[in-house]
Amino acid sequence: MVRDLDTLAFHPHVTFLVGENGSGKSTLIEALAVAWGFNAEGGSRNFSFSTRSSHSNLHRFIRPVRSPLRAHDGYFLRAESYFNIGTEIENLDKDPAGGPPIGPAYGERPLHEQSHGEAFFALFDNRFRGDGLYILDEPEAALSPQRQLSFLARLHELVLARSQFIIATHSPILLGYPDAWIYQASERGLDRVDYEDTEHFQVTRNFLNRRQTFLDVLLADDDFEA
Repeated sequence: MVRDLDTLAFHPHVTFLVGENGSGKSTLIEALAVAWGFNAEGGSRNFSFSTRSSHSNLHRFIRPVRSPLRAHDGYFLRAESYFNIGTEIENLDKDPAGGPPIGPAYGERPLHEQSHGEAFFALFDNRFRGDGLYILDEPEAALSPQRQLSFLARLHELVLARSQFIIATHSPILLGYPDAWIYQASERGLDRVDYEDTEHFQVTRNFLNRRQTFLDVLLADDDFEA
């Protein structure tokens, strides 16, 4: 995906990365986060724990070009390792030699005492303070469609509070955020595309408009002998 890539520009507010499973978008978003100083497993720049080192070396070949305006907040969310973040927060809060507890920054209830989706939204609602850089890998993973709409509203609040987002997603709902840049990963590399030209939008629209036709083809009995 990045073989022929020299530079990659980001929208000052919201940039999406989309692509098929295995296309490399999560690897790229992880490398961007590490290059910008975030922990590879997620969290703010203050997190330094490691459960299992599995990130690629791509971050070594990335040189971030920062705005002259300094971000005052930031976070890297990896949907697959958010459980580890919750555990690390609990461990830090229990450490008698540590500083003030950080758990309250994520809401009144511990993350592990909430559902997966509630814990995600506790992060968006409480920990994201605005005026920051937020790099998110599949934030829709734990969110219902209704919660994804709520996330769009929260994202817009943070954009109005001078925040920038770089998001890898499969959600046609999140991709609908207006005026965002969308990069689609393919065998050709990364291409800027319009919302309606993404595979995510087209497949979802076609399925909803012709559900029975899709099901008839996908679930048809094979006419062959075993």
